[in-house]
Amino acid sequence: MLRLITDFDGPIMDVSDRYYSVYKMCLEKHKHPDQEIKQLSKSEFWQLKRSQVPETQIGTISGLDARQAELFAKMRRQTVHQLEHLEKDRPVAGAIETLEKVQKFKFDLVVMTMRREKELNLALDRYDLHKYFPDDRRYCLGNEYVKTGDTKDKPLLMARALKELPPVKDTWMVGDTEADIIAAKTHNIKVIGVLSGIRDRNNLDRYQPDFIVSNLDSAVNLIREKTKIDSL
Repeated sequence: MLRLITDFDGPIMDVSDRYYSVYKMCLEKHKHPDQEIKQLSKSEFWQLKRSQVPETQIGTISGLDARQAELFAKMRRQTVHQLEHLEKDRPVAGAIETLEKVQKFKFDLVVMTMRREKELNLALDRYDLHKYFPDDRRYCLGNEYVKTGDTKDKPLLMARALKELPPVKDTWMVGDTEADIIAAKTHNIKVIGVLSGIRDRNNLDRYQPDFIVSNLDSAVNLIREKTKIDSL
């Protein structure tokens, strides 16, 4: 059997509306009443995020002074993962159809995310995604887990998954950030970076995934091609 471990945000969920909404809210909160600012368009903002431009720099590009930009960045970090904002996430175009296809191929499908359990369940409930990921195929952070950083926490989550899951012939990882690539490479798992998430090609390329493709569907097609899985 082939196992596909996929990140949640990026391959499956589009978080760009959430991040842009929080950006606008934090910008409005920290500008002076009569201050002229330059609110970025969503595409401008998302390009900066995917290029990993620092939050404070996004603030100054938007017209805030240095102190305002620090407060803007702090509020953004504290706010963007709150449940009220997570409701703005939407499935990536075609992602749910791809999950259906993966089930038909009888892949062992696992989700591995830096979301906390309550954050993951919010999206699973809203979009009826539980059926793709049974309880024992969901790996996320506990609600009280103290994060140390995605590139440290995700390899630990991968280690737990590999210890608990039954052995399979072949395992692939799909993700949209350096944390996914590092987690996979730490445990000698083939990894595909996707461009449907929060990192651009240049930033993914720095961590040398085995492949980079546009989205989850392209990743599944590539896995089928490399492993000689017949079409349905």
